[in-house]
Amino acid sequence: MRFISTQNRRTIITLFLVLAIISEMGAYVALTPRPTQQFFQFYVLGKNGLARDYYPQNNPDLRLASNISWYLGVTNFMGNMQLVEIRLKLGNETTTPPNDTTDTPTSAPELLAFDRALMDNETWEFPFVWSITNDTTIAGTTRILTVQINNQTYQTSDWSALKGYNFRLILELWVWQGDTNTFEFGWGNSAGRRTAWLQLWFNMSSIGPPPP
Repeated sequence: MRFISTQNRRTIITLFLVLAIISEMGAYVALTPRPTQQFFQFYVLGKNGLARDYYPQNNPDLRLASNISWYLGVTNFMGNMQLVEIRLKLGNETTTPPNDTTDTPTSAPELLAFDRALMDNETWEFPFVWSITNDTTIAGTTRILTVQINNQTYQTSDWSALKGYNFRLILELWVWQGDTNTFEFGWGNSAGRRTAWLQLWFNMSSIGPPPP
């Protein structure tokens, strides 16, 4: 299920194409050499902006309405402006993760995506605050029904796990390809095809929100 409107996406892509032309003209005039290595840095940090404290008390056993505060970030080292998209997908223990060998994304259901045009050497970092707001357990299987992300509530479909164990959020980096006019998982450089993705695991409890 996607939550980016078609009109908003068209606006972002149109603006990106205009800025890309201006950027390429400036790069040509300045004769700026491209870096020897072209890549993206893709990361998720905990609530204090560090690579730790991803869950309250470092406990991945979550309760309903527990607020989880992360920061998502992408840095562009491709040598020119790039249009990137972070896709958030929902999985469990049986979900097949993205494949770095075949450069294929996971088939897990997608919840939403974030788009941004990045200049060369620019970092895009933003808060990602989420919580499980409704779930149900039937015959030992816990199903998550709604998720709140950055103060917006989203309904999920078929996101379940046995006894609530081993849920995961999968984050994939997609990059706009001008030759195909579409987003593709990963990117190409002189060394071949590359992909970037992250996943974080957690368990779900229905005993209610933690005490204040």
